Amino acid sequence: MRSRVVSALAALFCACSVALGAYAAHAADPQARQRLALAAAFAFGHGLALLALRGRQGAFALATRICFLAGIVMFSGSLAGAALRGLPTGLAPIGGSLLILGWLFAAIDLLRKD
Repeated sequence: MRSRVVSALAALFCACSVALGAYAAHAADPQARQRLALAAAFAFGHGLALLALRGRQGAFALATRICFLAGIVMFSGSLAGAALRGLPTGLAPIGGSLLILGWLFAAIDLLRKD
């Protein structure tokens, strides 16, 4: 997975999370506000994590990036879809599990000798 593409996606996730947070704070109803704020927080935090880990190489680093990218889309996307369009949140648990798995892969990668 190309580092530039992942970094660009990470920055886009962070940008979208700022927009989601602003919408949640100023225009969303209370239930949607809660979902959007959580989606924004997770997308922003994991977008930053992708940027911080962009220089890492190897199988565990790749697994981390894949889990984070898919997890953001499934978790934050599912919550945002529910808040904005009334879609089901069925992918949120899968996305959350991928985010957790990504952090476990990151820990393994960071403990390995370079």
